[in-house]
Amino acid sequence: MKNIYYCLLLFSIVSFAQSNDEIRFKEIYKSALTNSKCYSWLDDLSNKVGSRLSGSIGAQKGVEYTKSQLETLGLDRVFLQEVMVPKWVRGEKEVAYILDNKSKISIPVCALGGSVATPKNGLTAAVIEVHSIKEIAELGEEKIKGKIVFFNRPMKPDNIETFTSYGGCVDQRFGGAKEASKFGAVATIVRSMNMRLDDFPHTGAQSYGDLPRDKYIPAAAISTNAAELLSKSLKANPNLKLFLKQSCEQLEDVLSYNVIGEIKGSEYPERIMVVGGHLDSWDLADGSQDDGAGVVQSMEVLNIFKNIGYKPKNTIRAVLFMNEENGGRGGKKYEELSKANNENHIFALESDSGGFTPRGFSFEADALNLAKIQMWKGLFEPYLIHSFTKGHSGADIEPLTSAKIIKAGLHPDSQRYFDYHHAANDKFDGVNKRELELGAATMAALMYLIDQNGLQ
Repeated sequence: MKNIYYCLLLFSIVSFAQSNDEIRFKEIYKSALTNSKCYSWLDDLSNKVGSRLSGSIGAQKGVEYTKSQLETLGLDRVFLQEVMVPKWVRGEKEVAYILDNKSKISIPVCALGGSVATPKNGLTAAVIEVHSIKEIAELGEEKIKGKIVFFNRPMKPDNIETFTSYGGCVDQRFGGAKEASKFGAVATIVRSMNMRLDDFPHTGAQSYGDLPRDKYIPAAAISTNAAELLSKSLKANPNLKLFLKQSCEQLEDVLSYNVIGEIKGSEYPERIMVVGGHLDSWDLADGSQDDGAGVVQSMEVLNIFKNIGYKPKNTIRAVLFMNEENGGRGGKKYEELSKANNENHIFALESDSGGFTPRGFSFEADALNLAKIQMWKGLFEPYLIHSFTKGHSGADIEPLTSAKIIKAGLHPDSQRYFDYHHAANDKFDGVNKRELELGAATMAALMYLIDQNGLQ
């Protein structure tokens, strides 16, 4: 009989706790959908500030704007963290065209981040198409030397998770120039990391690794339509040539900042929970999806808590990281200072997958904590949040190494993300207001549960 009473008591306690959580969830989602600031913040960040490549005037304006907006929320603290960042400039608009017999066909092209320039008047060379870095070594110097290497491995369309497809081909963008240079290539071009056929070239970081500077060669991306055309043209005429001209330049590092807003914990102020995104963007557009959305969603988490009068037990920080795109220095500096200040981070959540409809989260957690978190799925299912998986959290929070920290990444629907990623169409009009707000609410709901219930 005692066991029956105990079970009934336990059931009533659990039911009451769940009811409280359900009520709090309704408050969070209502605040996000009726009283949020994230969409207007993104409008300003995209259309008044604009592109925010590390070291640029736009990046500094982004720092100033987000700091000023966080200061309007009545937080306990808003501050900046200094971080030295690379300054790479694109220069004049790039030019490329296919020289096929007597025809000259212009194709959309953009330099990859960190690339060197071509000679002032451009360069013209024969083209060799490959589909992997391994293939370069197999062809060897005899077939590569003096040519432009064309990496044409597309993102696999049969993966439902498009980030898997991205991960399966981004090595040719990041490390292609380094490897091609070893065999005497004069430049590389890469098919844009894009799931659809269009005329937008997608930029992104590339690295020469440990190559000596005199071995650096120009690296550029061409649109998916241009890649299809070039591949078809090479089959018809293997001797065609390509002209490429770009004037990008790597300058000295400059001072920039992480932007941080904080609500002090009411019970455990020494325990810190982070929610964040990266403030920098590539320079071809205003970076609304990558990662303006994550920035304003992270700010909105604090705004939601203020709006509903929620006083967190733990200290909650919104951290807007600088330099994720071409160096990751903001995340590394945050961790460096965290260690120096003996800070204890218990949880970190990043939004860096676009402002699309939220589907769930990916977690970096041990089996015990992941099992505990997955018990909360039922609270999210009325909001159509259903995916709680083990996986990568985010590049900016990856460096954090507190003893028992759990990390998570917001997982939105990814089907359209790579249509915009690093391209000139990553603009404000590509973001849906309601989807953006639902993402912010979903982040706030998880932060609330972690704050209330703790982890193992």
